Amino acid sequence: MKYLTTFFCILFSMIFSLSGQNSGKIAPSVWEELLKNGESEVFIILKQKADLSSAGTIKGKDAKGAFVAEALQTTARISQQSIKEWLSSQNVSFTSFWIVNAIQIKGDFSLIQTLANRPDVAQIIRNGKLSYHVPVERQTASGKTTAAEWGITQIQADQVWAMGIKGANVVVGGQDTGYDWEHPAIKSQYRGWNGTSANHNYNWHDAIHVPNPANPDTINPCGYSIHFPCDDQEHGTHTMGTMVGEDGAEQIGVAPEAQWIGVRNMERGWGMLSTYIEAFEWFIAPTDTNNLNPDPSKAPHVINNSWGCPESEGCDPSNFATMEAVINNVKSAGIVTVASAGNNGSSCNTVNSPAAIFQNSFSVGATDFFDNATGFSSRGDVTVDGSNRRKPDVVAPGLFVRSCVPGGGYASLSGTSMAGPHVAGAVALLISAKPSLAGEVDSIIYFLQTTAKPLTTDEACGGDSNTDVPNNTFGYGRIDIFEAVKAALGNSVAIDPEMNSVGVRIFPSPAHGQLNIEFEKPLTVAADVSVFQADGRRVLQQVLSTKTVVNLSGLSAGLYFCKINAGSQVYSQTIWIE
Repeated sequence: MKYLTTFFCILFSMIFSLSGQNSGKIAPSVWEELLKNGESEVFIILKQKADLSSAGTIKGKDAKGAFVAEALQTTARISQQSIKEWLSSQNVSFTSFWIVNAIQIKGDFSLIQTLANRPDVAQIIRNGKLSYHVPVERQTASGKTTAAEWGITQIQADQVWAMGIKGANVVVGGQDTGYDWEHPAIKSQYRGWNGTSANHNYNWHDAIHVPNPANPDTINPCGYSIHFPCDDQEHGTHTMGTMVGEDGAEQIGVAPEAQWIGVRNMERGWGMLSTYIEAFEWFIAPTDTNNLNPDPSKAPHVINNSWGCPESEGCDPSNFATMEAVINNVKSAGIVTVASAGNNGSSCNTVNSPAAIFQNSFSVGATDFFDNATGFSSRGDVTVDGSNRRKPDVVAPGLFVRSCVPGGGYASLSGTSMAGPHVAGAVALLISAKPSLAGEVDSIIYFLQTTAKPLTTDEACGGDSNTDVPNNTFGYGRIDIFEAVKAALGNSVAIDPEMNSVGVRIFPSPAHGQLNIEFEKPLTVAADVSVFQADGRRVLQQVLSTKTVVNLSGLSAGLYFCKINAGSQVYSQTIWIE
């Protein structure tokens, strides 16, 4: 065997020298698999890329998503035509992707080398494995509780609920081991359920089409390429419960009035680069259950990702760029990517696998009941790609988090997989509170980071001092969604876009006893000022013509809406009264 291996090494060295510079297009992991198995499942990355540079200037999540989907699809359709025709002529089966301009095939050395010699091919990479972040501890939990779970109160989501904000009109997405959509805690929140019947079109996608070789058998409890949500493990159902779960007294979800949609991207905990890419592609433009008629308007606002792909499972610097391009394109489409940091702590440099390592992933570490970093929570800085990027971005509760599991039960799990869903749910609350934030990823992250509870450490990861915030243990700190919502509501005046504006300033927010209203230009008609509670009931009305002070002393603390009618001009703004 030793001599046989040596022979193949010499043979491949000769092939490398004969095939010239195009061999450099083929990732080392592909050569290794060819040497071991004689063939390799790969991604052909084409050179042509869509120009998404103007996406950031487009306002509105639906418009942004439609532009990005069209640009990516058009680029892939045109640039892939020639290579797909050639593959078909050679009777080679393939799968085409557009979220990155790539084609998946399985081939031997001759086929892969021929493709590498094409001028339209940039790189050929291996279809690496993915795995979920295995919880570090599990405890079966009974129901029902009589209060919100500890993680919800720790991030002050219950205080946001008291404002009348629980995630309405926001859609969260999850890609994981699947979801038990009929669990009572998440059934009502499933977008495919209208209270009497189910419609899984645009609400569910299964990226698991064949058994994963990492599993010991081919008997999956859910089957393959299924047309309805199913969880073949339990991890996905648990994470979704933390995002949106609620069933009577069971208050397990951060945003219980948000809706959810989902993708199974792992087969009993194991996925591939292809299933990861397929899942994100579907989220940008969800399809019906036959994978037809994509519609970007049905995309989620935020996607939770509690999985990773370390180098031992096929993800390495040769394919990091492709995986990062996927995350970047999801952001361009106006969707927030929340990624669990990993359970490889407490050493530094353990945030070391996609998707958590990337700049445009909002990476989340885990804390305990006292805002200490859990021992398992991965720390930065990111050295695996040479970036030395600071990670995680924030932290959230991840110890003994109680949520739903398949079959109607509940369990307490620990892991950064439990922390990430708290943040995804917080994103839903923030957008629900201020709908104009939908699609504005940078603004959403800004509010979550700048209002997080600062936490310091003496672990010195990445050269951190014991006063640095952000740092490589806690990022900007433990999220506080109540403070984030208040900051977002008080930061700007919301003007009805269909109305003409002559300028008005309503301040401060939060307000203490009084509200100031100032007009930029003199009014030609008297203005009617009304203040409404979150349920729409008017609690105050006043007519004014110049700068004035509105007395709020009779109103209790909470969220209100101030509306000003001045002839054809209408101004509205959410305000918070303390």
